[in-house]
Amino acid sequence: MRRFNITGICYPEDHYMVNIDNRLDNIKKLVDEGLYITINRGRQYGKTTTLYHLANKLSDNYVVFSISFEAFTKDNFKNEKKLAYSFLQQMQSKTEFVDIKNLNDVVKNALNEKLSLNAAKKEIAVEDFDKFLSIMCAKSSKPIVVFIDEVDNASNYDSFINLLRLLRNKYLNRKTTPTFQSVILAGVYDIKNLKLKVRPDSEHQYNSPWNISVPFKSDMSFSVEQISQMLSDYENDHKTGMNIQEIASLIHNYTSGYPFLTSKICLLIDEENLGWNKDGVLNAVKMLLKESNTFFDDLTKKLDDFSDIKKMLKELLFNGLEANFNIYNKHVSIAAMFNYIADNNGKVKISNRIIETWLYNLFMDEKELDNRLFREGQIDKNQFIENGELKMDKILEKFSVHFNDIYKKSTEKFREEEGRRFFMLYIRPIINGTGHYYIEAETRDLSRTDMIIDYLGKQYIIEMKIWRGNSYNERGEKQLFEYLDYYHVNKGYMLSFCFNKNKIPAPKTLKSGEKEIFEVVV
Repeated sequence: MRRFNITGICYPEDHYMVNIDNRLDNIKKLVDEGLYITINRGRQYGKTTTLYHLANKLSDNYVVFSISFEAFTKDNFKNEKKLAYSFLQQMQSKTEFVDIKNLNDVVKNALNEKLSLNAAKKEIAVEDFDKFLSIMCAKSSKPIVVFIDEVDNASNYDSFINLLRLLRNKYLNRKTTPTFQSVILAGVYDIKNLKLKVRPDSEHQYNSPWNISVPFKSDMSFSVEQISQMLSDYENDHKTGMNIQEIASLIHNYTSGYPFLTSKICLLIDEENLGWNKDGVLNAVKMLLKESNTFFDDLTKKLDDFSDIKKMLKELLFNGLEANFNIYNKHVSIAAMFNYIADNNGKVKISNRIIETWLYNLFMDEKELDNRLFREGQIDKNQFIENGELKMDKILEKFSVHFNDIYKKSTEKFREEEGRRFFMLYIRPIINGTGHYYIEAETRDLSRTDMIIDYLGKQYIIEMKIWRGNSYNERGEKQLFEYLDYYHVNKGYMLSFCFNKNKIPAPKTLKSGEKEIFEVVV
């Protein structure tokens, strides 16, 4: 029986996977045109699986050498001679898998006697390495395509930059000197930022040694249709009776099609018998957000390495920062490269709900241990849950009391920036272990933020906003009524942070037809 896979290459005979034929066709067109290509996506985005199946697709017309830097060590990158030798060794190890006249002998002769090679030191002169590549391409019965996977492992080494420079020169002289049909580099970093990492001085930041390549721009995230196809394969095998389209759409709502997150949710539902329904998906999301895995570990490490990116993400999440998605802005470019953010009609947004909720949890963990509101939430928790439902009216009223008691002497600026964060700190211990929350990206701005809490299958819509006067408040109330229609919920909640000395803190209830809003002013 097939299973959902989140590690290594996906094989259709062993794993439930989306159909990537269209993706492979698009890359093959670029290879057929003789272009050099970069494939840059976040961790566990399907790059290695794509290269594996692409090699099979190209095998009729090309000889494909698939090289990975994953197993390369610091010694392999020590200098250009050692890197060239290591490169040839990997190529030699691949010759047994290809059917090409004389190529195996060419490689063996090059490694043993034909070129200036020092086997003891594991080095080959760069000029001889250059010569060998031309000989190999000339003797090949088919054009040669080279994949280099995990190029990030080379990101700190000048020897790799010089290797790219050599391959670029061969590409520029391809009309007179035999060379590769195509070279594909795959990794998280794009080559511009790889250069940035090796040479941080500003004059070299965008002087890429790989400016001959074209980026592969096709979307590698999973669409609702692709997720539906994957679930259809599963349903054919297991006969669960799931509503395939509904489950695919719900999973996509949380993951935005990020391959690892999508497959992980499906894997949890399957292995933990959570049920192929809405509750099953929500429980899988909850389990995913609580577990430690290499995906979240890598996201954490990147935030430690790039403190400016961390600061920008906090501004987006807590202060409603509205930023243009300008790929030439260094911080935007790097954050997008690591898949923290995405382009939303020219504006920056967090890439998906799972990463957003994970970021909220991470940033609030930095505050919760010494935050009194978090402790108050722990103490108050039991009084807010009755018959499996949250008493949101009581939660908002109690939060208002605690907030005004604790922060009434704080400056207005401090409270405006921190108010929404503190409500999240208060609500966390109340729903922790049973529910989770996310922020609706479409409504977040400097003045308002809509939080959606999923608790035991029920959704609670809470608009948190800064008071901007009565007319603005009335518009917000109207928008929230419309939002309740969209979510098919009859009751919503409004939490207003007002710094007017004449504010009226008493809660009030507004009604519009069958819809109702409970509003608390802090």
